[in-house]
Amino acid sequence: MPRVKRGTKRRAKRKKILDRASGYFLTKSKLHRSAKEAVDRALKFAYSGRKQRKRQYRSLWIVRIGAAAKLNGLSYNQFIHGLKVAGVELDRKILADLAVRDAAAFKSLTEQAKGALA
Repeated sequence: MPRVKRGTKRRAKRKKILDRASGYFLTKSKLHRSAKEAVDRALKFAYSGRKQRKRQYRSLWIVRIGAAAKLNGLSYNQFIHGLKVAGVELDRKILADLAVRDAAAFKSLTEQAKGALA
């Protein structure tokens, strides 16, 4: 079996890790072993962070919808249930945007929800 030294491949792989670790503190940005550990850890946090961002946005939308619904005399769950009964199929992202930007449109939606509940 011939001997393999891995010259350019090894250098390229290490350079990729060190490029990703640029800006890290002390040896984490300079030494390959600590940089690799730091980059692996950062990638784990980045992966879970992408999942958490979706949850955080949904909860933000729910808070905004709940606050706007309260101003119009409904609780959040009554409002959502009323829209479902009325057959209005808007997602929470759109409803939150309406609550913030277009109060008149949101008010008409609450009236629809109240009418469907009655």
